[in-house]
Amino acid sequence: MPHVICLRPIHDDALAKMRATEGVTVEVLMDLSPESLAARLPHADALIVRTARIDRPLLAHCTRLKILARHGVGYDQVDVAALTERGIPLTITPDANAVSVAEHALMLMLACARKLSGYDGNMHRATPVWGGQPSLPTFDLAGRTVLVVGFGRIGTRVAKLCAAFDMKVLVRDPNVAKGTIAGLGFTPVDDAAEAAAQADIVTLHVPSNPQTRHMVDAQFLARMKPGAVLVNTARGTVLDQSALEASLRAGHLSAAGIDVFEEEPVETPLSLLSAPNLVMTPHVAASTAQGLRRMALDSAGAVLACFAGTLDPEIVVNAEVLPRRN
Repeated sequence: MPHVICLRPIHDDALAKMRATEGVTVEVLMDLSPESLAARLPHADALIVRTARIDRPLLAHCTRLKILARHGVGYDQVDVAALTERGIPLTITPDANAVSVAEHALMLMLACARKLSGYDGNMHRATPVWGGQPSLPTFDLAGRTVLVVGFGRIGTRVAKLCAAFDMKVLVRDPNVAKGTIAGLGFTPVDDAAEAAAQADIVTLHVPSNPQTRHMVDAQFLARMKPGAVLVNTARGTVLDQSALEASLRAGHLSAAGIDVFEEEPVETPLSLLSAPNLVMTPHVAASTAQGLRRMALDSAGAVLACFAGTLDPEIVVNAEVLPRRN
């Protein structure tokens, strides 16, 4: 009888879907202490994980594991090589959170453009500071140029939303044909750093890997237009946080909006957090009520498909394990 363990709760609809499947049992593990994991993980045929780190010591307890389903898209915290060595597929939910993250990116753009945190702070003072302030200049998105770095499921949605705001949209993604980008009404560019010099806003939508680590560094930021805005809802590792802080404190960038950090959760004292004109959220771009439900249902669906032998290779990160399993 297949047993599914969820490391921390997921949406009730997803739990109900699995429990309604004949022969499948489901357990939600709240206590993620080493003792609890050592006791319960040997019973897991499937794991559904949200933010827990999945490393070799943890996987050593998973003697029956047939699938690891990631409740989300990123898998920085997962030792993919260790799973692959054992022929265990890692699945993600690539379509579930695209809308939520794209909208969050637009929210951060608007918050930066309209100096939302500054004006909100003014209204919360004992004596509210009324009206526009020279120290808090704002601008319209309409007519501005945005560079979308990464044109996957999220980046394409961000580009469309920006176009709806009457922005000129530049796109850099070496993995997408220029004709495809142009055919959708956007302008493909060959070099992100060069295009950044033309952009009023740069928004990042690339995965975390060795090629993208610190792709936005001090040199990249220096090439951005003075007064430009940077938005990162991708992964913290694609941005050099120290360089961003220096750029904000120097006034080269007018603002930045970030949802992701190199260390998550942020526990080490980080001087970036006090940088001026920085709008931050704690990696919650995907976590709308609808987004959480979609991610939970998709991860549950992957688990059930694995048990049924119908797992879709398109959602498997290490698809090379599938022939071995079949």
